[in-house]
Amino acid sequence: MTYHIEDFPGHELLINGERHLYFGGTAYLGLQTDEEFQGVFIENVKKYGTNYGASRKSNIRLSIYNRVEQHLRNWVGSQACITVSSGYLAGQLLAQTLRTAKHKFFYFPNTHSALTTDESNSFESYTALHAALSEFLMINPTIAPLVLLDSIDFSGNNYPAFEALQSLPLDKVILVVDDSHGIGVVGQHGNGIYQGLKDLGSKELLVCCSLGKGLGIQAGAIFGTEKRIDQLTNTAFFGGASPAMPAALATILDAQEIYAKKRVLLQENLNLFVESLKYPEKFKFMKNHPAFSFSDSGLTHFLTKNKIIVTDFNYPDENAPTMSRIVLSAGHTKADIAHLVQCIGRYYR
Repeated sequence: MTYHIEDFPGHELLINGERHLYFGGTAYLGLQTDEEFQGVFIENVKKYGTNYGASRKSNIRLSIYNRVEQHLRNWVGSQACITVSSGYLAGQLLAQTLRTAKHKFFYFPNTHSALTTDESNSFESYTALHAALSEFLMINPTIAPLVLLDSIDFSGNNYPAFEALQSLPLDKVILVVDDSHGIGVVGQHGNGIYQGLKDLGSKELLVCCSLGKGLGIQAGAIFGTEKRIDQLTNTAFFGGASPAMPAALATILDAQEIYAKKRVLLQENLNLFVESLKYPEKFKFMKNHPAFSFSDSGLTHFLTKNKIIVTDFNYPDENAPTMSRIVLSAGHTKADIAHLVQCIGRYYR
């Protein structure tokens, strides 16, 4: 069921005047409704304004962009980084720039549409992708294959072990990974999956992401080598688009202590839920990630009757399967989690 609400949903939301607990969305650190985080953001709006509609190639350039990109680069562990106005735009900048006669695309199952183009098709299985890639490498030695995937696809097949990925001849492959659901949440100090994937030894590694899920601000980023990032910044795609809101990016620098505190709270909530959950086999989930997928529509309806709303809709379009997911955040209280666990136990009892 679709609900129309007036305020941003935190750990609670109002539906027809009645309070419901909300275990959905992607605000993993609960930052969007956090007063301390909002205070930092508002102060940066006063300094940088509400928007900056000029090109990054303009003759007037705000230094905050380079400062934030240097910080993100060092945090993630890449040679270079650029930011754009959204995670979707970051993925499309990569996909459109790399789609040339020099490259051939191979998509993992469940890859997000941010990395796809009109001609793109995902393989239905990892076995089929492996076979197609091996055959391609035998007959096309001069064309570089690109393997594209989401780090966290909610099936548990990628992060954290990336077993299917490790079976590929990665030394011959350019790896392009969307880490939108990982950055800010997983990895050492929330820095995502870049360093772990770099250790796998691919020919080249490019990682894009939304910064809106784990870091709570409207922007996207791309991480890679200096040479590749220079190529991306010299495209009309990058130069013609307005950049991310500078006040939002400045907040990344100024909210480091808040991010660290919220990651601790999220991990505590995650541990509490997992330790209290009596029927973990009913869900698909990944270690240290707060999303728990399920396919039982009856559970969704039961939780709704008990005033708990979870993620439940067809994604990314109406023809896609229903995505049902319980999502924990740093904003949930222990009482919230206790009530959720109790309701799940009553349903499956």
